[in-house]
Amino acid sequence: MKAMEKEDLFEKRMMELGKKAYYRGILTFSDFLDLNQQNILHSLTFSDTGIKVKMFGGYESAERQMAAFVPDALSYEQDYPISCIKIEPLSRKFSDDLTHRDYLGAILNLGIDRSKIGDVLTDQNCGYVFCHDSMADFLSEELSRIRHTSVRARKLSLEEPLPSPKREPVSGTVASPRLDSIIALAFGNSRSSIIGLIEGGKVFVNGKSILSNGYGIKEGDIVSVRGKGKFQFGSVTNKTKKNRYHVILYRYC
Repeated sequence: MKAMEKEDLFEKRMMELGKKAYYRGILTFSDFLDLNQQNILHSLTFSDTGIKVKMFGGYESAERQMAAFVPDALSYEQDYPISCIKIEPLSRKFSDDLTHRDYLGAILNLGIDRSKIGDVLTDQNCGYVFCHDSMADFLSEELSRIRHTSVRARKLSLEEPLPSPKREPVSGTVASPRLDSIIALAFGNSRSSIIGLIEGGKVFVNGKSILSNGYGIKEGDIVSVRGKGKFQFGSVTNKTKKNRYHVILYRYC
């Protein structure tokens, strides 16, 4: 299926969920959306139906998120159908050093559709996967091995704290607080090498595709760059004597 056809089908599906929420007066949810899909959804309007679209991925700043279509008539909040599965080795002594790709590959090899899986986080010897509620029991029962490591998977209870991604501060000076300059600082690249990524549609700010090199990002913005990672912009802390801007940001590990 061509990319345009996929986008058309996706738009129709989102509009259908919006209409269902409006006509039935109920909350409806999408599956997990990637950055491209979130960008398309942001371009759609539901103002004529009074539907509000909210996004959440199981934890703050999640990259893959579900969309909730909320009718005006709904006066209460409802939890997103998202579960968090903790995956840990049966024996840490004999376990491999598993990566994000290892966890995700093992999960998809079970035949689960990618749209039912949200972000995957790693923490020392453990992995955490956010998934649709309907997949939680299946994952807990069927996921028993990743590469050469035997693992145990279980759903976190409501009392257990959710994982959060690790971040490291990055600071430095830029000629101006433009998007291309800030990305170059975040990943240690030249500004000229970043321009192609922006113009090629590989840069997203808060889930929206940004094609302008000179886009001015604001404090708290989450910037995702395909193939490189993501970071949260902190602030411009001061201006140097050479009229350069000293900034701080937080890169996700």
